[in-house]
Amino acid sequence: MTQPTSATVLLIEESATLRYALEKQLRASHYRVQVADSYSRGQELLLEPTQPIDMAVVGWPAHTHPAADELFTLLEEPRLGALPVLVLVQDPDAATRTWVIRRGHTAMLDWRHHAELPATLRKLFSSLGTHEAQPCAPVQRTQVKVLFVDDSPSVRAYYRRLLTSKGYVTDVASSVTEAFDNAKRNTYDIAIIDYFMPDGNGDELCRKLRDEPNTRHIAMAIFTSTYLDQVIRDSLNAGAVECMFKNEVDDLFLARVDAMSRSVEGTKSIEAERRRLQSILNSVGDGVYGVDRDGRITFANPATRIALGYDDEAALIGHAAHDVLHYADETGTRIAPAASLLNCAYGSRQVVRAWETVFWTRDGQCIPVECTIYPLYVRGQHEGSVVAFRDITERKSLEERLRWQATHDPLTELFNRRYFEEHLEKEQQWQVRYKGTSALLYLDLDHFKYINDTAGHSAGDALLVDIGHRLQERLRKTDTLARLGGDEFAIIMRNVDAQGIAQAADCFRRAITERDFPYQDKIFKVAASIGVASFDHTATSPGDILVDADIACYIAKSQGGNQTHVYSAASHHKTKMDVDLGWSTQLRNALANDRFELHYQPILPLALYRNRIADIRPGSRLWDSLDPADVPCKVGFEVLLRLRDKDGKLVPPGTFIPTAERFFLMPEIDFWVLNRATAELARVKREFGAACFAINLSGHTLCHPDLIPRIRAAIERHELNPASLTFEVTETAAICDMRTAQRAIHALKEIGCHFSLDDFGTGRMRRGFHPGQYRCRTARRSPTATYRDHTGQLSGGTP
Repeated sequence: MTQPTSATVLLIEESATLRYALEKQLRASHYRVQVADSYSRGQELLLEPTQPIDMAVVGWPAHTHPAADELFTLLEEPRLGALPVLVLVQDPDAATRTWVIRRGHTAMLDWRHHAELPATLRKLFSSLGTHEAQPCAPVQRTQVKVLFVDDSPSVRAYYRRLLTSKGYVTDVASSVTEAFDNAKRNTYDIAIIDYFMPDGNGDELCRKLRDEPNTRHIAMAIFTSTYLDQVIRDSLNAGAVECMFKNEVDDLFLARVDAMSRSVEGTKSIEAERRRLQSILNSVGDGVYGVDRDGRITFANPATRIALGYDDEAALIGHAAHDVLHYADETGTRIAPAASLLNCAYGSRQVVRAWETVFWTRDGQCIPVECTIYPLYVRGQHEGSVVAFRDITERKSLEERLRWQATHDPLTELFNRRYFEEHLEKEQQWQVRYKGTSALLYLDLDHFKYINDTAGHSAGDALLVDIGHRLQERLRKTDTLARLGGDEFAIIMRNVDAQGIAQAADCFRRAITERDFPYQDKIFKVAASIGVASFDHTATSPGDILVDADIACYIAKSQGGNQTHVYSAASHHKTKMDVDLGWSTQLRNALANDRFELHYQPILPLALYRNRIADIRPGSRLWDSLDPADVPCKVGFEVLLRLRDKDGKLVPPGTFIPTAERFFLMPEIDFWVLNRATAELARVKREFGAACFAINLSGHTLCHPDLIPRIRAAIERHELNPASLTFEVTETAAICDMRTAQRAIHALKEIGCHFSLDDFGTGRMRRGFHPGQYRCRTARRSPTATYRDHTGQLSGGTP
């Protein structure tokens, strides 16, 4: 079967750059080309062709693409089964190879060998008679290579086996010196480095790898058994991108390595894409023209005439190249012949390689070009020069896009963390020179996770874009805004008044809170916590400035959120954060080891005891004097939470509750209280008869999706009267979302439980309980209220 003269090829490729290069290559090989700029358009031309199609060239998509799936399904149908198809693909996977083999009349060509496209098409067409068309050999994906550094032989052996079992090619080293030598001899993608080693700390190795040109590409992680702020700070400043801890479970360790691996592969993919596009651009036919020793054009090939807009070679020949091609720079400013490098090179026997300049077309358009000039010798005599040039408009555009991607967040199109940290370093250097004052604002959205979880990640993405627009509206020309990641943003404000920093920062907070965020049929309140760190020429490092702002943001969040806090070195907040982190660990251990305790405080309705307070004596049972007709619960108790520390001492809730709220541990603690308290209420009912418990809930727990199901389950498990339970939330509690809280309150009432707004109107942290009623008020407690026996259960005797 022979290929027909001037065969028609249907080219289906969505990338404009690749499509242009392939079309030009096909036309240069005398094919007629029909172009489809999308997979959907390709289907249309296959089903209703405007002219007969002899073969198809299709670019295989890099990611899942519904329209592409439909196209490849169509190509497998009997009516198109005989059509020769050439698939262009980079790093083909099993699915690609399977499709090519299954279909028949199909070949596969690696993008890196795109120059072989015409020859491959001819071979494919000629082989159809004997069905010999074969796909190209599969290309193996490069494996991720890991260098694991630790001075312990057992640790090295264990993690080498662990990493190897997950497909990582792993080498090990026992010291800073050995690891650095290995890294210079071999190529690694990831280095996992123990911090404490005999011949130096891990941050020293990170710094060496970062400063060595052949190893600076390695993604580095510090591996340590000790959590110290200084260790982490030194490691990150030295170039590490991750900190791993030896006491973490293997799954978490591997998850961190996998995340680094994905980042490495992403960087490799971008670089490979850049090189591939550069290669394709370089393969497009170059313009070539010749000049004599005086710089006058002696010949010009068709590519030159097409690129510069000339219909006839005669319009160029005999004219000075300087006068018609490169007489001005890109701004249109005239260049004197003696000042033009190209013009001087024409008669000087000078070789010029890859010189970037601009040429001017016949109609006055400026195009960027890359030129190469070689002297022309005829019979040993210098006769002038030959100039080869190529239009690099697309390459310049591609380089600009790659530069943009490297410094911008793709979702919000703001600067990314990498650019921001570099800019912060430059800002600090600027301060050293000009002795001004700048401010770093660290913004963290409040309750962003709630919006993400309830409305979906698309809503969260839309909110982040909207927040970026709101902040941009308030920026000055000298300010820099970036998205650091997740729901965190940062702003550098140059030349600010030290006295007005807090007010200036709060303008950005108001920009976020002043408008609700509508998404589909929901309206969300939006708020943010802002930490501010001012700095001048005395600042120690960009990393410390960022840490100070982060701490200030943490403080703003811990104080209820939706506020601005300015960092002060005199406030010792860094020390306080260490204390809070210690408390969070203690609380988790207390939950795991059952070190919480419940105390029970009797509550008496003040209206019934107004005239009988004097009759209460020690040793009496207070509730015996009540008339059961007066109250629905003969006995009422408020459930109080205490913590038993490792020394056996009781810790009051005011010490640990604020930390639990900051670290979002309150739902777990509240559910523990619910389970223990309802079990105790069932026992109390058997001894005292009708009894009521008041149980406190945090604002976060009130919005938790498991709250109502857990309450129902506890009531059914212990066969309780729902009316015997009152759930309290203080008036000043931080409710995560008022609408969700309202739904929870209504659900409690439907179950039959009571709900009270504790300390209503008082602004104080006192608990209120009124048996049998749903009110917002504060009841009287017995002066000898809190008691429990050694078993942790309510005593039947005198309090």
